[in-house]
Amino acid sequence: MMPLNTAVQQTPKASKKIGVKRGNPMKATDGLALLVCVMAISAGQILFKFAAIRSLTPGKSLFDLATSPPLLAGAAIYAAATLLWIWLLRSTPLSVAYPFMAASFVIVPIASSVFFGESLTAARIIGAAAIAVGIIVSVL
Repeated sequence: MMPLNTAVQQTPKASKKIGVKRGNPMKATDGLALLVCVMAISAGQILFKFAAIRSLTPGKSLFDLATSPPLLAGAAIYAAATLLWIWLLRSTPLSVAYPFMAASFVIVPIASSVFFGESLTAARIIGAAAIAVGIIVSVL
C-alpha cells in the first residue's frame, strides 16, 4: 500500500501524463462544456421531479415509473452529461471544474419554482447567493 504523502507527491506527475495543464486558464470550449453539464444535470433533476409527480397517479406501478418518459429522458440527459463531464476532465483540472457543478444548487430551486410552484424562501435565496459567491471565489 502506497503511503498517502507519496500519492500526493505523485499527483502533479500523473496530471502531466494525462494532459491536464496546471495553472492555465480554462479554454472557452471547456467553459461552454461545463455550462452544458450544469444545465443538463439541472434539467435532469426537473425531469425526475416530473416523473415523481406522474407516479402519484392512482394505479401507477414501479414499472410505470421506470418506463416513464420524463424519467427516461432525465436518465438519458444525465448519461450524456456524464460523458461530456469525463471529456471535459481530459483538459480541465477537477479542482477547477467541480466548483461549477454547485451552480445546479442555484438553478434547480429556481426551475422548481417556475415549473412546480415551489416556494423560493428568503433562506433559499440567501443560500443560492452564497453558493454563487462561492463559485466565483473558487475560480479567482
